[in-house]
Amino acid sequence: MQVEIWSDVVCPWCAIGKRRFEAALERFEHRDEVTVRWRSFELDPTAPQEREGTLLEHLAEKYGTAPEQARGMVRQMSETAAVDGWEFDLENARGGNTVDAHRLIHLGAEHGIQDAVKERLLRAYVAEREPIGDHAALTRLAVEAGLDETEVGDLLAGDRFLDAVRADQRQAQAYGISGVPFFVVDAKYGVSGAQPADALLQVLETAWADAHPIQVLTPAGGAGETCADGSCAV
Repeated sequence: MQVEIWSDVVCPWCAIGKRRFEAALERFEHRDEVTVRWRSFELDPTAPQEREGTLLEHLAEKYGTAPEQARGMVRQMSETAAVDGWEFDLENARGGNTVDAHRLIHLGAEHGIQDAVKERLLRAYVAEREPIGDHAALTRLAVEAGLDETEVGDLLAGDRFLDAVRADQRQAQAYGISGVPFFVVDAKYGVSGAQPADALLQVLETAWADAHPIQVLTPAGGAGETCADGSCAV
């Protein structure tokens, strides 16, 4: 079974959704037969490589609120995240364009460590005040996740995997995805938002049952007698 997850690395709800999905997958009986693929979604494709100021300042400006109101929004998000094991520092998060981060996540997939790269970049933004669009920071973070420094440098200097990022975004449009996280199971079941682990587990179980219907076996002696239609033949 394949689960594709569209998300962005500057998306706090995506970080929370990742933890909730991991909790659901841990409880799923067939978890060893699930392949997870992270897909690219840019919340703000027009963002500069490095955004001036902190997330708190950006929120206050974007929504026309007082800094204290923006701080309350961030505090509430952080309290929600703490329940799922995150320690956010969103007040000081440093945003920017995420296309290069997404290209690195695709590189991680090529080397079989996509989840590690995704995790490292998410944590860098939501908890560690890393400038998510800065190439020096991205290089260091990608290497920490297990990628080769030379290969990372070559990727950031060119446009490798840019076509893959754009393909993910086109598929998101085809699915009608307008917000993230968004989970797609076996290209059939879609789940929007950071749903609770119980809800995500239910989706996994439903998709598995749909893909693996029960097979009725008839022994050599033929079918056994059954009761049906509300009565039994005696």
